[in-house]
Amino acid sequence: MAPRAVRSPPQLQSYVLHRYDWSESSLILDLFTREQGRLAVAAKGAKRPYSQLRAVLLPFQQVQVALSRPRRGAEDDAPPEVQTLRGAEWAGGAAMLTGAALFAGFHCNELLMKLLARGDPHPLLFDAYAQTLPELACADDAAVQAALRAFELVLLREIGLLPDLGLVTATQRALREDGSFALRPDAGVVQAGAGDPGLPGGVLIAAQAALDVGSLPALREVCAAALPGFKATLRTLLAYHLGTPLLRTRQVMLDLQVL
Repeated sequence: MAPRAVRSPPQLQSYVLHRYDWSESSLILDLFTREQGRLAVAAKGAKRPYSQLRAVLLPFQQVQVALSRPRRGAEDDAPPEVQTLRGAEWAGGAAMLTGAALFAGFHCNELLMKLLARGDPHPLLFDAYAQTLPELACADDAAVQAALRAFELVLLREIGLLPDLGLVTATQRALREDGSFALRPDAGVVQAGAGDPGLPGGVLIAAQAALDVGSLPALREVCAAALPGFKATLRTLLAYHLGTPLLRTRQVMLDLQVL
């Protein structure tokens, strides 16, 4: 009988969202993969001085990884939900983020870690994340903020927390382009009232059209046209679904500004 061929583990497109110390020489990685969503992965020996993984497992750089389930019974096995890293190669990407862009990148990472369930793939969201990272290095702060708002909209839509922006949620009637509307966490799209960060109906309709065709550049343009309204609206919406008004990344930025 011919020997059974050993199949190599599939290659996954991924980004490192966060890394945790596991032992003196190893790490637990929170990976965002295109094919399998968020995964917990053990990178054995990654902290050793001469490990090739040290230069590969960096944030905001796309990495091609091969994974396998850990063998049961080994003394150094990770928990059963954690897969084992078998190989990783740099798959290209922009230069490393620095300064304010670094905090913007970690803001996206924190949202993904807190809002995405493990093992739930979202290839469109993965692609949006990959397209957003280079935009965060832009010298124009308004362009960076528009890129962040567009990414947040795609994230909320992908996980089912964003209503149709072209319709009044309660009645399912189309928005008037000349009207002013608000997006509330508990009611969806409503007529803007006193104290609401109102958004023009035409802007919301254009945002929904960009989401429907999957055009992130078009969505960024829409967000740039009404940036204050989108920023206030999405901050409230995210705080509601996260259960906290302040992300850890934002708190660190505020602390640094005080210093």
